[in-house]
Amino acid sequence: MSIQGVDQLLGELNAASALAAGKAPPKTDPAAGTVDFGDVLKATIEQVNSAQQTSQEMQKQFELGEEGVNLQDVMVSLQKASLSFQTMAQARNKLMSAYQEIMNTQV
Repeated sequence: MSIQGVDQLLGELNAASALAAGKAPPKTDPAAGTVDFGDVLKATIEQVNSAQQTSQEMQKQFELGEEGVNLQDVMVSLQKASLSFQTMAQARNKLMSAYQEIMNTQV
């Protein structure tokens, strides 16, 4: 599979993920058919932030004893936020490793 094919597949997966999450898909360049990396990165960071804020809000509501908030939902929300943050951190580590490898390549 070519790099262009991989980029296109990645763009389609990200768009599907955004639609499943109820958000607008990242912007694409119609001429090239690719997804802008900056937009994808920004959308991902916003999703992680949103998951963390939602879990913190649910936790506060549960602690205050509000109706309709149960422990199972709070724990699932906290785990989702934790997992999304860990995934983002691992992706960042991989990007930094790739960047350092490219910078150390002698021409």
